[in-house]
Amino acid sequence: MLPETPQPPPAVGLAQAFAAARDERRAALVVYATAGFPAPEQGDAALAALAEAGADVIELGVPFSDPLADGPTIQAASHRAIAQGVDLEWTLAALRRFRARHATPVVVFSYLNPVLGYGLQRFIADATAAGAQGVLLTDLPVGADPEMEAAFAASPLDLVRLVAPTTTPARARAIAQRSAGFVYYISRTGVTGAQAEVAAGVGERVAALRAVSPVPVAVGFGIANAEQAARVAGLADGVVVGSAVVDALARGGVAAARALVASLRAAMAQP
Repeated sequence: MLPETPQPPPAVGLAQAFAAARDERRAALVVYATAGFPAPEQGDAALAALAEAGADVIELGVPFSDPLADGPTIQAASHRAIAQGVDLEWTLAALRRFRARHATPVVVFSYLNPVLGYGLQRFIADATAAGAQGVLLTDLPVGADPEMEAAFAASPLDLVRLVAPTTTPARARAIAQRSAGFVYYISRTGVTGAQAEVAAGVGERVAALRAVSPVPVAVGFGIANAEQAARVAGLADGVVVGSAVVDALARGGVAAARALVASLRAAMAQP
């Protein structure tokens, strides 16, 4: 009699991940990684390391040739991945392999062009089948494309929205009402990238957004180390770390990224 094939663990939803962190009296750790970086053959190990080190949610970035919202670290990672043949199709295949072993929820992070080139309905179907729980499209503002937004609303995928420091209170409320999974609050203007200090005024702005948001609020952009993550964890429902993780992968490979994520998670768990 042949041994039974192990069944993959059931994937955790975004709401469930934030609720579990809240039950532990801490903010959720959301970690970004560019698909196929630092090299395609290391992509699976990198994602596994992030989950095993304590990421509550993984944002899996689709490499794009013109990532205008991203700083030099993620731009370089994206270009390097593209040069090695990584695209949206490759990214979804990597997600499928990850999902066979890990329950950590994954948000596919992309610009619109790769999704439109792939085909919207095909993308929704394939991302769902691969095991994604959500999608974040950096250049799809609320109300910009009602038909596309309706397609996501009718799908199993949570469409995560962005709120900037320059967003008016009325607009922020409207964005929060149209968000699923969580709202990503951008802590400062400009592009992504690790910073020496957390932007001033984040606490007040996040508190105002949380007061009107039906979903958790996660803060990202510029969070580079455990001390900053712990500070932001006291202000928000989630902390997003991206460029620092990508930089760790570039400098020290999977082991360095694992160590960084573990340090972030440990710092955020402190009372």
